[in-house]
Amino acid sequence: MDVRVHARNGHVDDEIRELAAAKVLHAGRILDDDGGSADVEFAERTNPRLADERYRVEITTVLKGRTVRVEAAAADDRAALDIAVDKFERQLRRLKERLVQRHRGQAAARNGGGADPAQVTEAMPDAEPSAAPEDGDNPANVVRVKRFELRPMSVDEAALQMDMLGHAFFFFLDAETGHHCVLYHRRDGAFGLIESV
Repeated sequence: MDVRVHARNGHVDDEIRELAAAKVLHAGRILDDDGGSADVEFAERTNPRLADERYRVEITTVLKGRTVRVEAAAADDRAALDIAVDKFERQLRRLKERLVQRHRGQAAARNGGGADPAQVTEAMPDAEPSAAPEDGDNPANVVRVKRFELRPMSVDEAALQMDMLGHAFFFFLDAETGHHCVLYHRRDGAFGLIESV
């Protein structure tokens, strides 16, 4: 695994850089993906109100074709790194468990059994749509834009990817229908699905 360690608006000491690379490499062995890569980003906040969360560490990786992202904050950079690596290892173990379950479910389906797909309970969200801004209102203040390639995937795959990213929703291209979809967590713990037509 290739590990890139860097700082946002700052510098990472060589000792912390080596420690971060070693810990992420060790955690990456859970999935045994030699072709994977990981990005470890350190950030320091100078706001005195955030003294307990002064240092933030974000780990992002693509392993087995899935993106896993975790972040953690603490009073010092080593503690933030330790917390982030612990979260990273838990996410990788969950991903490995889900991949093993999926493989067993596919084998059972070929032999006449079957695994339950992700349970989607509703096609529309509970929330009311927001009104368009009126004259004089400021338009939405977009502070960050993310671009990514949409791969065709099943709803199960989208649920797994959403879980690994730790997001409340996931935008994807449905492999069965060819429609753009948004999968999201509902308040009752189930999933909802919004499909384009």
